[in-house]
Amino acid sequence: MSDVPEELRQKLCLALDVDDLVAANRLARDLKGHFGVVKVGLELFTAVGPDVIGAMNDYGYRVFVDLKLHDIPNTVERASRVLGALGASYLTMHAHGGAPMLRAGVTGLMEGAANAGLPEPVAVAVTVLTSDADAPDHIIPQRVRVAAEGGCQAIVCAVGDLPDVRTLTPRMIKVVPGIRPEGAPADDQARVGTPQEALDAGADLLVIGRPITRADDPVQAAADLVASVTSVG
Repeated sequence: MSDVPEELRQKLCLALDVDDLVAANRLARDLKGHFGVVKVGLELFTAVGPDVIGAMNDYGYRVFVDLKLHDIPNTVERASRVLGALGASYLTMHAHGGAPMLRAGVTGLMEGAANAGLPEPVAVAVTVLTSDADAPDHIIPQRVRVAAEGGCQAIVCAVGDLPDVRTLTPRMIKVVPGIRPEGAPADDQARVGTPQEALDAGADLLVIGRPITRADDPVQAAADLVASVTSVG
């Protein structure tokens, strides 16, 4: 049993940025006491295929499918319908695709889950990648408005963007990648923040990968990260 408060555990998303199902299963099994959500991104999805969603659901996780869909509306709608039926709890689409594309994705995602008798998932709009340090200031507000117009329930943004995003869309779920414990390397992330900084700024879901998955002892790294959080916002 985990002594991590459930409210905090459900705010922590483990990014399974690996290319092997055995490694993903091991991390999911060992760390389920610390994380309530796992992220399946392009690397793992490409290596393993859509069955990984069911495998992670079987561990009791909500599954964050991070494919950043960006295509014509019909294609995004059809792909989203499949992913909703497979049990994705969250699905990312890129706000750069525009409101009609996002609306199509939301429609497909909700229909797929409903047809499979699954709980309503969350459509997540990606604003600017946390590796992009050069995005003009107007891009975040513009894409937040597109996300809202497109019917998305959540936004992906960096810690530093949270004040503006909260002002623009106070009710949307704020998903924050680029989370690094104090003193951890930023790797290729240009805009990072600690877990406590993100929670204090209003984040609802923290996406945490390499500081945990590439640690010598992932379980201890997860425990240390949880211990660094003094409040959940």
